[in-house]
Amino acid sequence: EVQLVESGGGSVQAGGSLRLSCAASIDISSDYCMGWFRQAPGKEREGVAVIDLDGRPSYAESVKGRFTISKDNAKNTVYLQMNSLKPEDTAMYYCAAGPEVVRGPEGPMDYGMEYWGKGTLVTISS
Repeated sequence: EVQLVESGGGSVQAGGSLRLSCAASIDISSDYCMGWFRQAPGKEREGVAVIDLDGRPSYAESVKGRFTISKDNAKNTVYLQMNSLKPEDTAMYYCAAGPEVVRGPEGPMDYGMEYWGKGTLVTISS
């Protein structure tokens, strides 16, 4: 059974930072692309950041320059460093893994992801 466990969510004020972590039970070094997606109340899920098997990141336009995705293959862990947070970043953030990265005009799409974590809540106050 594939497990993706997110952590690091919380409540911060606008302008602050958070780092999310996703511990995976799978080998992320060569078998899976990884990504972060989010869903705000009343909105559809959207891609935030993905990283492919070659380590190339892709970001949603809304987070470019503020968020950074990275991974530690030895720990099978993916991170999302979030800086300059805004109230509109408030959402449940989900870690995902899959065989490919699919990029859309606005950012990563979830079509290539097969496995999902349960999410970690990020709340940004103004």
